[in-house]
Amino acid sequence: MTTVKDAFFEVARRLGLTTIFGNPGSTEETLLKNFPSDFRYVLALQEAPAVAMADAYAQATGQAALVNLHTAAGMGNALGNIESAWYNRAPLIITAGQQTREMLLIEPYLTNTQPLEIPKPFVKWAYEPARPEDVPAALMRAYAMAVQPPAGPVFLSIPMDDVDKPCPHPPEIRTVTRRLGADAINLASVIEALSTAKSPVLIIGGAVDQSGGWDDAVRLADRLRCKVWAAPAEGRPGFPETHPLYQGMLTSAIGPLCKELDGHDVIVVIGAPVFRYYPYVPGDYIPKGAKLFHITDDPAEAGRAPVGESILADPGRACAVLADHVAATDRPTPAARAKLAAPEGGSKITPDFLYHAINEVRPENSVIVQESLSTLKKLRQRLPTSHSRSFFSMSSGVLGYGLPAGVGVALAERDAGGSRKIICIVGDGAANYVIQALWTAVQHKLPILFVIPRNGAYNILKSFAHLLDTPGVPGLDLPGLDFVSLAAGYGMTAERVTESSELAAVLRNGMSLTAPHLIEVEVDPAVPPLI
Repeated sequence: MTTVKDAFFEVARRLGLTTIFGNPGSTEETLLKNFPSDFRYVLALQEAPAVAMADAYAQATGQAALVNLHTAAGMGNALGNIESAWYNRAPLIITAGQQTREMLLIEPYLTNTQPLEIPKPFVKWAYEPARPEDVPAALMRAYAMAVQPPAGPVFLSIPMDDVDKPCPHPPEIRTVTRRLGADAINLASVIEALSTAKSPVLIIGGAVDQSGGWDDAVRLADRLRCKVWAAPAEGRPGFPETHPLYQGMLTSAIGPLCKELDGHDVIVVIGAPVFRYYPYVPGDYIPKGAKLFHITDDPAEAGRAPVGESILADPGRACAVLADHVAATDRPTPAARAKLAAPEGGSKITPDFLYHAINEVRPENSVIVQESLSTLKKLRQRLPTSHSRSFFSMSSGVLGYGLPAGVGVALAERDAGGSRKIICIVGDGAANYVIQALWTAVQHKLPILFVIPRNGAYNILKSFAHLLDTPGVPGLDLPGLDFVSLAAGYGMTAERVTESSELAAVLRNGMSLTAPHLIEVEVDPAVPPLI
């Protein structure tokens, strides 16, 4: 007899979902008993890092990932990173156990009384099967929902007594297209505008890289000889930041962003929202007289854009179609943005100096995973991304992503047979949301270099306090943190750097290690401007 559990794992196996990230509880043990030998369970010590690991693993592999969480309380722990997965467009299939069906009416201990409501609005679909034998088919549907554009997390609630019930009709394994089309007909207005523009500009989002359009975006920019900006508040780049046409990341505030686009008559946003703003700084959305086109595979993004003509199309394929069809131009190539001078070492290590030092010693094909929000602008300037799928962060603004994301990316790199160095840079405030992720890195012997810039504060909040004119806000300082001891407690080697003269040698040694290693760097606590 085929049981629900047998059929569930067979569906997962045939869909390639043989790595499960999770933190199990009692309501999940029935599903996980006699765990199949061809599956891998990546244990996180809390639900939030489990989701972030799976998110980064899915982004790095380009495939869906399976997450196993505990019932209502575990879902609550995980919700912040479920939101990040939503904005990162990570195709996660999240499962959580539910109490025994026979007792649900009387709401026993650990009942999830609202299983479909807890993850909303940050899942594309949520379901608790009406019958035990529907669980495997629900997994098939969950996969289909997660991977189709725009990709994102979905949720299944599985009563713990379902798994041993018979499943007389296991579901068929289906294929589902993961990309929309893009052709010269539905992009005709964009082709015409770009072909006749006097000063076009491209704004490229992470969905271009997610949909395989990295090289075609370069081809399009080269053909147009136009400036290229990164969309604001994106967790991954869609265009090489070392390209001479690249200008940097747009400011995520209405008025300042508009000023950065001044002088352009045609603005084309590909694979990003129009736009992600915070804080509120009033002004026009785009310069007067300019025309904006928005190419996205997300109907919700198209619906909420405040200006422009939105076109539903695959971002990567759209770049290829535009590159093939826009008219060649004799416009002079815009001047490349000025190169940053090397910072000088001083009595204090500035974040700028730290990121420059990392860039000087890192391997050319290294992967950056980051969550250092207060110094993100300097980080992106000093550590530019040259290759596809080589920079990962979160698009949500919810802290607690970076450390476990480094684990997910490193696992994906190992599974692909790669040897790129993973460098995970996380601020001291963000790191303590999910410090348990260090344990998972040690258990899997992942060669991650963790770099913790320690400024002893939530400096991003201090930057907001300056802008919002809110002095005297409590709880923004973080004295007494010791990441060397924290790392040692999880079995990881670690060291602390306080002098700029020692930094390069310590970083170079950390890059060479084949085991996880943490470097805590005491950095200048000066609060940078938000805009």
